[in-house]
This record gives sequence, C-alpha cells and structure tokens, in this order.
Amino acid sequence: MKDVLSQSEIDSLLDGLTSGKVTAEQIEQDTEQQRLKTYDFRRPNKFSKEHLRTLHVLHESYARLLTNFLSGFLHSDINIEVASVGQFSYEEFTRSVVSPTLLTVFKYTNHKGNAVMETNPHFLMPLIDLQLGGTGEMSENLRELTEIELSVANKIIEKLLEQLTVIWKDIIKGNPEIVSLETNPHLHQMLSPNDIVLVITFSTTVGEENRGLLNICLPYNFLEPVLSKFSVNQFSQMFNEREEDDIKAVEYWLNMSDVELNAAVGNGEIAVRDFLDLQVGDVMLLDRQQNQDFDLYVQDQLKFKVQPGRIGNKLAVQVVSLAEEALEVDE
Repeated sequence: MKDVLSQSEIDSLLDGLTSGKVTAEQIEQDTEQQRLKTYDFRRPNKFSKEHLRTLHVLHESYARLLTNFLSGFLHSDINIEVASVGQFSYEEFTRSVVSPTLLTVFKYTNHKGNAVMETNPHFLMPLIDLQLGGTGEMSENLRELTEIELSVANKIIEKLLEQLTVIWKDIIKGNPEIVSLETNPHLHQMLSPNDIVLVITFSTTVGEENRGLLNICLPYNFLEPVLSKFSVNQFSQMFNEREEDDIKAVEYWLNMSDVELNAAVGNGEIAVRDFLDLQVGDVMLLDRQQNQDFDLYVQDQLKFKVQPGRIGNKLAVQVVSLAEEALEVDE
C-alpha cells in the first residue's frame, strides 16, 4: 500500500512546482528511490520478523526457567534475561564473541544439523566456582579452562541443554547431545563464513557483580525443517493444546508432594534435673490455656490454628482458622 500524503505535504509539492524549485522529474525520481531497498546478497534475510518475535517469546521462557533452575541448583542469586534476537552471518557471530570462551556444538537425536551454545567466561567461570564449592568469584584475568574446569563445565552445559529441551519439546523431538567443546572461536569452522545463523543473546548476572553473556547460535539449516512452527498462529495453537496437559501434570505432582506438619501444644520451662527425671504420666505446666487453640506448622511455617481430638484410636487435630501470622504474609 502506498503512503498517503498529508494536505501540508501536497501544498508544499504544489508550491515547489509552481515556483520551479522542484520539477516533476525530481518528484518521480525521489518516489522511485523510496520504493527501492538495499539488499545484500551475501547476507540474505532468511528469518522473518514473525520468526524473530516468536523465538524471542519462546526464549524468554527459557531465561526464566534457567534462572530458577540455576539459582536452586547452585544456591546462588542468578538472573538471566533475553537481550536480543537477530540474524547474522556465521563469521559475524564468531568475530563478536570473546576469546577465550567455550563453544559447545550440540545436536538433537532424530534431527539434522548442529547448533552452538557459547558460554561467556564471565558467566561460566562463576558457575564453575560455585559448583566446586566456591563463592562464585570471577578471576580478573581471562584464561583457558583447565582439564578439571572443562569437565565441570561439560556437566553444567548438559544441565543448560536439558532445560532448553523443556522449552523446545514441542518443536524438536529427541534429546540433546554434545558433539564437541571448543575454547577458541576463531579456530572453529562448523559453517562457512557466509552461512546465515540466528543468534539469541542472554544477559546474565551471577551474584551481584559478575555480568556476562550466553549465546545460542542456530544455523538456518538447523531451523529450516521446523521453521513453519514459528508462525504466531501455529505457535499459539501448539501451546494452547499443551496447556491443559501441563496443568494436570502440575496438579498431579503437587498432590504427590510430601509436607511436614507439626502441631505445637505449647511451651514450658523445666530444669535439666527435672527433665532427666521425667516419667510417663508426669504433668508439665505450659503457657497455654486448656481451651486455647494449638499452633499447626507447615514446613516450619505457622499456618493454622487447630483443636486436638481423635480419629479412631489415633490422635488428630482439626483446623479451625488461619493463624494471624499467615494472614499477614498473604496480605
């Protein structure tokens, strides 16, 4: 659709023609130039804006999943966010990463082509330090990984790929396999320099100061068989079908979870000598009246007020209300 000129633009053109400042040939030439677009045949656009938007949304979920997993797995404050999604030549990608770094070439079973995960040392080294029992410190000087560090890094990369599989499960079937590890990106030639790749860049923070990058490089020949699944309609339909199954799965595992419940009758003070002489049937003085409710703790958190009783020949409690402390937390 052609752009519609405003009335002021039309008046300016008429004034220009009338005064002779602008000729009809110049107007036609300017219009033709506006219709022409520069196209670089060495770097064709193989991914549409729709593909980029869909991949951005998809990997935002991966960033959240990875943040929660790594924070729990390594017991540290880790944050990961999608910084950008774009298409480049493979040469541009390899020139953009620092050296030394760690390039992990991986593939999926039953799927052709390889992909690359680049873990920046400012992201990977603190993870290795945490895995080895450290505090997640980053060395000031970049250096090559030792054999022990490479072994630990391999395990960490496997975990990263496992989480990626969770996000990609409806797009690419199979399990990820590490093909090779390379620390010098300039010596690694998985693709020809002009091959088009899609690069998802994540900004990472480990602790308070260690900021780094995580890149996932997906060649066009890797994505081509599943590219149709990245249309908005197909993407929405695919995940809507999975939503009900995911809800049922979450409910199932929540119902299977065990939680520890403790009913507190009350508190009292007693001398150590008297405590050692306690016998079955002895009576202790507590700080709770007979008609007062007991406290029920769920995983060491005070949640309910309860009354004691029996079910058959077993002692039991009946929940009568939420504890005030629990109400304050909910608010």
